[in-house]
Amino acid sequence: MTAKTLRPELRWAIEAAQSKKAAGVTLLDLTGLGAFTEYFLVCTGLSTPQVRAICDGIEETLHVHGLRPFHREGRAGAEWLLLDYGSFIVHIFSERLREYYDLERLWRQARRSDFTERGEDASAAGGRLT
Repeated sequence: MTAKTLRPELRWAIEAAQSKKAAGVTLLDLTGLGAFTEYFLVCTGLSTPQVRAICDGIEETLHVHGLRPFHREGRAGAEWLLLDYGSFIVHIFSERLREYYDLERLWRQARRSDFTERGEDASAAGGRLT
């Protein structure tokens, strides 16, 4: 999956995460796997304030485009925040909790796209958004 083939709302969420310096931005395509959503967007904040900033940035960016989450999980100081937009769910983890829950392993059947920081080369599995 490349930036050109992404649905706009996914691209906006990825760009918002990148603008807040999220690490390990990964999109899991769950289509056809019997999941309750089509996509998981997973990323990491390197501190609790960064986790919150990434969440706020994604939520603000999507709100500008008329999208509001149906549900939110987590509160100030949390190491895992979740935004449920129906067709996709955003998971923002601390490094420790991302490793612990390892959604990429749990959903290993999903098509995976990794998005690098702005300006870096894309990984073999995904693409860079600029």
